[in-house]
Amino acid sequence: MPTPTATIEYMKLSVSERIQLVEDIWDSIAAEAPDTVELSQAQKDELHRRVAAHRADPSTAIPWEQVRSKLFPSKP
Repeated sequence: MPTPTATIEYMKLSVSERIQLVEDIWDSIAAEAPDTVELSQAQKDELHRRVAAHRADPSTAIPWEQVRSKLFPSKP
């Protein structure tokens, strides 16, 4: 459970900065204990399905810049 001080500090960050913080924390957990974060079979199957769909028609991919501009319209 976060301390009240920690909550106040991270809430000062912008949404994009908090998302980056979560990504950084997740990456650090995965790096420290790669075998503890496992995908379910359904998740693996979905990833394989998506890769196959992308390989079949790469033109359906959306560039990150376009996704980011929709998620964070006020950010450059």
